[in-house]
This record gives sequence, C-alpha cells and structure tokens, in this order.
Amino acid sequence: MVGGVVVGVGVGVGPVVAMVDEGGLGKRFWIKVRNDTAAVLYSPFFVSLASGHLLPETFRHCISQDVHFLRAYAQAYEMAENCADDDEDKSAIRRLRKRVLEKLKAHPTLVQEWGFELPDESIPISATVKYTDFLLAAASGRIEGEKVPGKIATPFERTKIAAYTLAALGPCMRLYAYISSEIQALLKPDDSNHLYKKWIDSYSSQNFEASALQIEEMLDKLSISLTGEELEVIEKLYHQAMKLEVDFFSTLPISQKTVVPLARVHDPAEHHLTIFCDFDLTCTAFDSSAILAEMAIITAPKADSDVSETQLARMSSADLRNSWGALSAQYTEEFEQCVDSMMDSKRAEKFDYEGLHKALEQVAEFEKRANTRVIESGVLKGLNLEDMKRAGQRLILQDGCRSFFQKIVKNDTLNTDVHVLSYCWCGDLIRSAFSSGDLDELKVHSNELTYEESVTTGGIDKKVESPMEKLQGFNEILNNCNSKGKQLTVYIGGAVGDLLCMLQADVGIVFGSSSSLRKLGDHFGVSFVPLFSGLVKKQRELVEDGSGNWKGLSGTLYTVSSWAEIHAFILGS
Repeated sequence: MVGGVVVGVGVGVGPVVAMVDEGGLGKRFWIKVRNDTAAVLYSPFFVSLASGHLLPETFRHCISQDVHFLRAYAQAYEMAENCADDDEDKSAIRRLRKRVLEKLKAHPTLVQEWGFELPDESIPISATVKYTDFLLAAASGRIEGEKVPGKIATPFERTKIAAYTLAALGPCMRLYAYISSEIQALLKPDDSNHLYKKWIDSYSSQNFEASALQIEEMLDKLSISLTGEELEVIEKLYHQAMKLEVDFFSTLPISQKTVVPLARVHDPAEHHLTIFCDFDLTCTAFDSSAILAEMAIITAPKADSDVSETQLARMSSADLRNSWGALSAQYTEEFEQCVDSMMDSKRAEKFDYEGLHKALEQVAEFEKRANTRVIESGVLKGLNLEDMKRAGQRLILQDGCRSFFQKIVKNDTLNTDVHVLSYCWCGDLIRSAFSSGDLDELKVHSNELTYEESVTTGGIDKKVESPMEKLQGFNEILNNCNSKGKQLTVYIGGAVGDLLCMLQADVGIVFGSSSSLRKLGDHFGVSFVPLFSGLVKKQRELVEDGSGNWKGLSGTLYTVSSWAEIHAFILGS
C-alpha cells in the first residue's frame, strides 16, 4: 500500500480533470507537444551549449542553417499574406515578414555580436531541407491527405492556407523561446564568461517572446472560422513542425564527448545498463491498491442479494467499501506519524545515508503491520485471477512510460535489463499491465496474492514489503548481473520506500512530487536537483576535469516531472 487506498477509482478509467482555459490554439498545441521539447532540451547540442562548453565549430555549423530557415520563413509569410482575406491580417503578416527580412539582413552582424563568425558558405543539411520543404508545401496548400484545388477560388480557402502556414511556423519560435529560457534560468546574472550567453540572452529576451506570441495570436485569428476537420489539419501541421525541429537538433553532428544520451555514451560491449523502476504512481496513474479495492467492491455481493455457498465467505460491497475506507484512513494517518517520528533527530548537516537507513527501519515495521491488517480484514478475498489480468491490461500508465520501455526492449544494440521493484500486492497486475504493450521481458519483483483455484484467499505472499527488502532485491539483482560487464544503474522511483535504492544507484531519478520523500530526504542531507540542471553540471565537469562520471551514494537525486525527460536523458530522441 502506497499512500493509502483511494476508493472510487474506476478500473481502466482516466482521472477526472477539471476543464481549464488553456488559451488559444497556439498555446493548446504547445502544451500537447511539450513532451517533444524534452528531446531537444536534453540533446547533446543543448546540454553542451548550456554548460558553456559546446565546441564553437558545432555552434557555427548550427547557426549557419539559420539563413536557410529565415529565407523559408520570409517566403512562407509572403505566401500567407497573399492568402489572407482581411487587410488587417495582411498587414500583421507583412510585419512578421518584414521582421524576418531584417533579421536575415542583420544575421552576420548579430552572429559577430555573439562572438562568432559565420562560415563563408552555408549548405543546408538534410534536416533543414526537410523542414523548409514542409513549410513551403504548407504555405502552398499542398498538405498530405488534404485536398486543395489547384486554383484557390474563394477567400475562405485562401484564409485556410494562411492558417496552415502559421501552424507550420509557430512551434519554431516558441521552441527557441522555451529552450533559451530554460538555459537562462541556470546562469548566474553576472556570468559574463559563458561562451553562449549573448545567444541565450537574445532568444530569451522579451522581444523574442513577443514575436513568438504574435505568431500564436495570428494563428488564433486565422483559425476562427475553420471547421473541426480543418483544425485537426492545423494541429497535425503544428505537431509535424515540432517533430522536424526535434529531428534537426537530434541529428546535428557533435564531435565532443557528452553525458547524454546515457545509453549511447557508454559502450554496450563494456557497460551493462540496469534500469530499476517502482510501479505505483511512478509507472501508473493510480495506486494499484486502489484498483484492487475497486475490483473487490464491484465484484462483491450486495448485502440483500442471494449468494452461492462460495460467496458466503465474502463481505458485501457496502461492508467492503467501509473496510477499505477505514484501512486507507488508518494507513494515511499512521504513515504521516511514522515520517514525522523519523525527523525527531537533529537535521543532518551533510548526506547521512546510515542515519536514513536506520530511520527507514521504522517504515519497514509500519508497512508490515499495514499489510497484516489488510490480510486479517479479508478485503482481498474472492478476487478472480482473470479479472485481475484484464484490469492490469486496462491499467492507465503515466504518459510516455510504456513507450520508453518498449523502445528499450526492442533495441537489440542496448546491453540493458529492466526490473520493476514494487510493494504492489499483486504481481499479476503488474505483469498484465506491461504484457499488453509487448513488454514481457520486464522482470517483476513484488508481492503476490495467494489463490485457490484462481480465486484469491485474502492472503499475500509477502516478498517486497519494505525499503530494506527493496534494497535487498536491488543488490541481489546486481550481483547476478556482474558477469555482464561494468555496471551502470538507474533507479526511477517516487516514494519513501524507493529512497535507499535511488541513493545506491549510479543515477537516482525522482518522478513526481511526494512531499514525504522530499521532507525525509532533506532531513538526512539528500540534495534534489532538477535533471536538466544536473546534466549541465555533469557536462561541465566532463569537459573541465574529465570527470562527470555517475556514482552511487553521492547524496544527490535528480527530479523530473515527465517520462519524456527520462526518455530523452537515457535514450535520446
């Protein structure tokens, strides 16, 4: 049980999310492609640039492509202006085009202000050509799967194509504004020695943000009269433009050593990468105990119903709901008390792994008592194995989790194992959740429900109940992997029970925002560092003194808010 049972969560049903005003089309589309931005931010190019140690020739090669992009922008704006049916719209698009032409003219001077010289000749690379061809095709109305007449007859048809053009342009400006702002946040205000500070300042400026916003506002205005089907085309164009931007930065040649992506910078012939992961709320959107609780309540007999002899041993659905609610409330209250009691000692001035390990023994005893109460209550009695497997197959995983593991198991070039270490009571639920995505190769280590003829008895075969048992499983797995080469370990978790394993791993990644984990970690001197910031620091160390190696028990854990960040860090785009 992690954080108590949430009774009332439907099996296979997504969370109820309040409708919020996300702004216009541009803002909504940007939110939808935000996972793609991680692939750019965590690329070798931008991690190196943010560190201040990107090789100048690599940077010059990249910005030499700006000329080809700017020319395509100017041409696309001209075509969009011709398609707009309103004088005000035409004037606004004309101003956007004028700004691009001014930037194109000033580009060599601007690059000199950044402290660089452009090469004498710039040849567009393949990724540049793919984007510019895509942009001009959109501006011409040549959209894949979209029928546009050879001769555009009506003002409405022309306006539609102007909107298509802005959709194909929008994410480019927004991406640069976002990336530069993320990097700017890592720099000290007085850090004038950073080689790329002027470039970062330029793209994170209010003027550049205003330009990105103007394109989004123009897209909103041009799209007002479009049909739902046409808006779907707009969204596809926006997403495709973003994909092409990701491809551009992912394929830029980098001749220097980098710390990303983790799986590629270490030779698979020498290094064996072992990835460990928690399950509840790290992989899943809901705690598995909530799923099992709902299954028990739904399948239980009604209090006044006729029941067979086999059902007589089960509580009614009303009694089960009350029992689950009481167990959940008691778990939550006692867990909070347990965490608070671990912090009675003086706050550690530096990382104190031994102190944390000793304190977590209290959690071990608490978790075992909680599991015993669940067994004695009988709330897990009478569940059908096949029902649980079907529930597992419909289990909602965190966005990007399944695709991350799929890419690992399907890549034959990676020397990688993946292990799920979980407090979950039902290993069949975990295995079913991953088997539906062709992820049978993931190795599951958890507790198991006990059965008689495929029906649960209410008991639990207790294998992984505590932080200590997770750590023991972690170490046993590594001992069995020693013959596969040098070990590099990553542990992805989000609960107090994951703390010891995350700290022992070479890279410990905290997914989510558990206040108990943060509070306890802070008390024992654990540092929580955003993953991108940590990678930039590692890249700087790699270049400056040849270190930058990952090593367990450093006292530092890296925080992420999405699986897209984990994917980009370990596997790249």
